[in-house]
Amino acid sequence: MSIHSCIFHDFPLPDREYYAAAPMQWDEPAVSRLRRPAPSRRKPRRSPLPLLALLGLVLFAGGFLLGRAGAVSGGEAAGAAAGGGEPVRILAVPGAVRSEGEGNAPNSGEDWALLLVNGDHPLPKDFQVPAFTQLVNGHSIDKRAYPDLQRMMDACRADGLQPTICSSYRTWEKQEELFERKVQACLSTAASRQEAEEQAALWVARPGTSEHQAGLAVDIVDKSYQLLDEGQEDTAVQKWLMEHCAEYGFILRYPTEKSALTGVGYEPWHYRYVGVEAAGEIMRLGICLEEYLEEG
Repeated sequence: MSIHSCIFHDFPLPDREYYAAAPMQWDEPAVSRLRRPAPSRRKPRRSPLPLLALLGLVLFAGGFLLGRAGAVSGGEAAGAAAGGGEPVRILAVPGAVRSEGEGNAPNSGEDWALLLVNGDHPLPKDFQVPAFTQLVNGHSIDKRAYPDLQRMMDACRADGLQPTICSSYRTWEKQEELFERKVQACLSTAASRQEAEEQAALWVARPGTSEHQAGLAVDIVDKSYQLLDEGQEDTAVQKWLMEHCAEYGFILRYPTEKSALTGVGYEPWHYRYVGVEAAGEIMRLGICLEEYLEEG
C-alpha cells in the first residue's frame, strides 16, 4: 500500500474553522455625531415652540440613525448564528462558484447532500457548487454543509482532541494534477499507462469522480499523525470521528470492506456530508453510500 503524506505548515490551532469578517466599528454613537444648536446667550423671552420643534427634529434624526445601526447589528448577529458568534465569510471561487441569485445550482434540490459521485457517476466538467464557506489554511466546503462540520470539529476539540482538516474542496484542475502525479508514481511498476491509471484510481480519484470536487468531503487527520495510511484509524481523532460523525451528518465514506462497491481503497480519514438522517442510517447499518441509495 502506498503512503500519502498530509503534512503541511504547522499553525496555531484555531478556535473555529472559518475566517470571520471584522464587525462594523462605530467611532462614536450616532446621536453624538449630530450637530446641536449653540445655546442662546439671550434671555428666553421668545415662544418655546420653535425650540421644541427643533429638539423633536434632533430626536427623530437620532432615532433614525440608531435604528439603522441596530439593523446592521441585527444582520451581523443573524449571519453569526451558524458560526458561533461571528459572521461567516462566503468564498467566491472564480470559475467554480455560482452565487445565489444567478439561477438554480445543478444540485440545489432537497437531495443535494446525497449527490453520488464515483467512477460510474462522474461530475460534469461544468459542475458548480452554489457557494462555499472559506475555512482556515486555504480550505473550503459547500456552505450548506459547513454548520454541521463546525459543530463536529468543535465537539471533537471539546473532548480534548486535535482534528485537522488537510483536504477539502478541489477544482477540476487540482484533481487532474493529483491524479497525474499518482499515475507517474505507478508507472514504475505498471506494464502500461492504462494499468498505471487503474492502480492510481484506487487511491486518487480520476478528475470528475472525486467527492472533493463536489465540496461535500473533507479529509481529517489527527494533528499528531499526518500520514494518510491505515495507521490513521488508530489515532484518537479517528476513533472519535468514526463513533460520532453520523451525529453531525457525516459518514466514513470508504470503509475497508466496501472497496468493491465504492471503487476506492480504504480511507479512514475521508468524511462525506450526507445529512444527519442518512448518515445515521448508513453508519448504523454498516453500509456505504452506494448501497444506501440503491435501497432508497
